Amino acid sequence: MITGSILISVGISVGFLLITGLILAALLILAEKKILNYGTCCIDINDSERTLKIPGGGSLLSTLAENNIFIPSACGGRGSCAYCKVQVTEGGGMVSPVEEPHLDAEERKNQVRLACQVKVRKDIKICVPKELFSVRKYHGRLLHKRPLTYDIMELRIELVLPKTIDFVAGQYVQLESEEYGGHDRVMRAYSMASLPSDKDRVELMVRKVPSGICTGWVFEHLREGQEVTFSGPYGKFHISGTNTEIVFIAGGSGMAPIWGMLRDLKERGIVRKSTYFFGALTQKDLFFVDELTKFQQEVSWFRFVPALSNEPAESDWKGERGLITDVVARYMSDCSNHEAYLCGSPGMIDACIKVLKKGGMTEDRIFYDKFA
Repeated sequence: MITGSILISVGISVGFLLITGLILAALLILAEKKILNYGTCCIDINDSERTLKIPGGGSLLSTLAENNIFIPSACGGRGSCAYCKVQVTEGGGMVSPVEEPHLDAEERKNQVRLACQVKVRKDIKICVPKELFSVRKYHGRLLHKRPLTYDIMELRIELVLPKTIDFVAGQYVQLESEEYGGHDRVMRAYSMASLPSDKDRVELMVRKVPSGICTGWVFEHLREGQEVTFSGPYGKFHISGTNTEIVFIAGGSGMAPIWGMLRDLKERGIVRKSTYFFGALTQKDLFFVDELTKFQQEVSWFRFVPALSNEPAESDWKGERGLITDVVARYMSDCSNHEAYLCGSPGMIDACIKVLKKGGMTEDRIFYDKFA
């Protein structure tokens, strides 16, 4: 009898604690919802050029995207790519620890923030480049997929909705992967290789990144005929309107915007003496050699210089050898009257800038697109 009474008592106590716990959990959920209910907030863009009335609580980056204003971003909102910088003049709150490494003193002074890290919890005022208003989300269909090398894939996407895109040679789009293998959808930036006159399609050159989510999807899961989503166009990387002689430097998938620029110059009948230095490790890393050699034969103003930095000495390669910086230095000992357009890794671009400046080129004539 005593044992039974004790068990009953313990059972009542456990039941009471369980019910109490459930009540407390419910109260916490209600409190949290109340705390997180920021009501309707106003985003004032470019001194009321546009205003948005939206439910508060989301990140500035995602909120703008939901309202068809697409800020460049390549890391899925984790704050690691630092592409999504905008000026937040009011209502942005404190700079987060995630943002700090990506903002220099001048940017902090000018109230620049990472849009993915700013939460819209009250009325907010921002400034964004006007060209972002023309960025749109596109739905297309993959018409063509082929490997250019063992780690570079060419994609040709036919536009479905909208059916056309307006861009300048050198700009890029953000391709959106689908969910696969436990990976969420992500967006990654890829330069367009296509001609601006081909308004109904987009051509990309995608380099495979080890453990890359988007490139893994492109190489292993994306099939011809499949629907594809991307946004764009983005970027200010394009050829100037001068008649200055051009130095192009790019390796790997960095060729994409250069290939578009060259064909655009030819199509528009613009004659600008140009040299394209294409750096690769070995012959297996080369591609479009035939196309660029033919292009060189078709126009008098173009010269193509491929160079290999790690090609076996005993191979049949007859072209230039060595680091691309060394090859550029040999050809361009005096480039004081040239412009340069560089595309590729930050390390390659920084090294080439040093060579060009040593050859007399001023920094205001060096244009580049660094692949993150």
